[in-house]
Amino acid sequence: MSQVNKVTDSRSPIKTIGFIGTAQIGGSLARLSVKAGFNVVLSNTRDPQSLEPFVKELGLLARAATIAEAIAAADLVVAAIPLPVYKSLPANLLAGKIVIETLNYYPLGGFNISALDENKFTSSELVQQHLIGSHVVKAFHNIGYPHISLHARPAGDLERTTVPIAGDDDDAKELVEKFINAIGYDTVDAGSLAESWRIEPGTPIYYWPYAPPVPEGLSEDEARKLYLTQKVEPLRPEGAMALIAETERQFPVGGRLDILPPIHLTINGEYANSRY
Repeated sequence: MSQVNKVTDSRSPIKTIGFIGTAQIGGSLARLSVKAGFNVVLSNTRDPQSLEPFVKELGLLARAATIAEAIAAADLVVAAIPLPVYKSLPANLLAGKIVIETLNYYPLGGFNISALDENKFTSSELVQQHLIGSHVVKAFHNIGYPHISLHARPAGDLERTTVPIAGDDDDAKELVEKFINAIGYDTVDAGSLAESWRIEPGTPIYYWPYAPPVPEGLSEDEARKLYLTQKVEPLRPEGAMALIAETERQFPVGGRLDILPPIHLTINGEYANSRY
């Protein structure tokens, strides 16, 4: 994989990224953050000791901490937890912080939120309502975690791809864009949190622009290798904006597992919540 750009601007307000949840998406973003030169503070719902193997993998720029300690140390917080437990995020501690949330609504196994089902709010609006004093920005929810590291590229690389963000605070979005640019991606602004339905599960920009098609008839090993290593055509910013513009609000709301490749579900099941 190509190395992303190192952070060289000593004036950057973003030095340390705090992670709440370091399983699939959180773990992938932590790896890219370290490669880009950021300090990372990792936390989960277990204890810091459970993260020591991951800290050792990441090296000197990483350390494990409690959730409260990770928040306090962070210039930017990544909340990479399942949507059903979003209210576990400590709103009082996160007040004043910029929070990237990667949460998606999948109404499965008896879990549903009526306000989302009725299109009263987006999932990101619910998170913002809970984190009343924070600046919530939605990002990295729409790309499968195996592909986050696979597609990261330096600025100017012809294979660099684009991810959307959404948020209500322009200054917060600007800082999040700088962070995302530093770890290997271009960005486009999909609008406010109320408009983030345009980038939710089931929309044109969700998942498929970053995932390779997996033909039927492959063995599990063959499918796994293809899924984890096959690059796809990069999504340019103008292409991302076109996908967002053509999106129509869907009903019923929420993601579906049956439209995803079986190998995705297999891999997801192997690592789900492994460090949450």
